[in-house]
Amino acid sequence: MHNTPPQPEPTGQTRQDTGTASGETGSHCEREQLEIVLITGMSGSGKSVALHALEDAGYYCVDNLPPKLLSAFVELDPLHQTKRLAIAMDVRSSTSLPDLPHQLDTLRASGVIVKSLFLDATTETLVRRYSETRRRHPLSQGTDSRGGNGHGKADLHRALTDSIALERDLLTTLREQSYVIDTSMIRATQLQSYVKTLIATPSAQLTLVFESFAFKRSVPTDADFMFDVRMLPNPHYEPELKRLTGRDAGVIEYLQERDEVQRMLAQITSFLSSWMDALAKDHRSYVTVAIGCTGGQHRSVYLVEQLGKHFSKSWTTIIRHRELDGL
Repeated sequence: MHNTPPQPEPTGQTRQDTGTASGETGSHCEREQLEIVLITGMSGSGKSVALHALEDAGYYCVDNLPPKLLSAFVELDPLHQTKRLAIAMDVRSSTSLPDLPHQLDTLRASGVIVKSLFLDATTETLVRRYSETRRRHPLSQGTDSRGGNGHGKADLHRALTDSIALERDLLTTLREQSYVIDTSMIRATQLQSYVKTLIATPSAQLTLVFESFAFKRSVPTDADFMFDVRMLPNPHYEPELKRLTGRDAGVIEYLQERDEVQRMLAQITSFLSSWMDALAKDHRSYVTVAIGCTGGQHRSVYLVEQLGKHFSKSWTTIIRHRELDGL
């Protein structure tokens, strides 16, 4: 028996990606809308982890459903009792993927709530994961990471990177129409937390996702807007603040007293405020704003917290701290 999902928070509340969502659980109404969470993305990017998170949240989960069977599957009688489906699809169904966006539009037009998540990762990360698991890429032509069929390591690496490049090309349209999560630098538990929080947000309005990150650990590829704040005064060089974060009182006080920090905060706030209505009218479901500093501990964390607090007065807001959430 599936658990009742966390109820969405009302507009104007900020939620942290901690793996749990606030809100009281309750019984569903008799005519609850069917909700489908579609998980697609690059092979090796964590789709099975995301699917397990949705299963834990009470979704009826199906892995590797061929896109051409989606409409028929949704109409199956046993599913009428479920109302909450999670379906993973990948490039193994590449011949029928081009028709998937049209099918999703048809489902939405019929009243089905569809949330599409695309999991991505850098090519370097995907190559490393395939090397560690010794698995074969679904688009590979009979080669594997053990060096079979007479191929040397260099040839295998080239074949793998070519397969990944082809996969990116085949999935471009789906990526553009989905909410993207970059899994390159996050743990499995973080991904589970992010997925559970995203599905708990209202689907009929735009959600702002504010994420702090460290430039020294790479730039996130899932950001719609990115701001570099490394030029701001750094609490890291203050001995009493070094081991604290941008959520601690000492660091907050330090940064609030710096004019350049407050000017940066005001300018980012003004920029986003100027475009929020236009983004909402563009039928966006999510907009991700990434703020980066050197270590992802102080300045970026402080600014994300302040931005989340400000915009939560008018919009549904999610706060993430890529480096802190992984601790």
